Amino acid sequence: MSYTLVHNKQENKYEYHIDGHIAYITYDDKNGKMHLTHTVVPDELAGKGLARTLLEDVLEQIKKDNKKAVAQCSYIVKYLEKHPEAKGYFS
Repeated sequence: MSYTLVHNKQENKYEYHIDGHIAYITYDDKNGKMHLTHTVVPDELAGKGLARTLLEDVLEQIKKDNKKAVAQCSYIVKYLEKHPEAKGYFS
C-alpha cells in the first residue's frame, strides 16, 4: 500500500495521515543533518509494517533534499542493523 508523506515543518515531523490517525517520525535539523529522534505508529495502525515504510519514505525525502540522516531513535538503529544497505542515507 502507498501513503503520502507529509513534511510538517512547523512540528519537525514527517507524517502519514491514515484513517484519522497520524504515524510520524520527528527530527532535528542540525547543520543539514536530519537527526531522526522518534518514530510513532498509533496502536490502530500497528502490525502493518508502517514504521518501515514511513522510514524508507523519509530517507528518500532526505536524500532528495541533499541531506544525510542521523539515527537517534531506537527503532531506526534496529532498522539499520537489519538493513545495512541503508547506511548510505546516514552520516
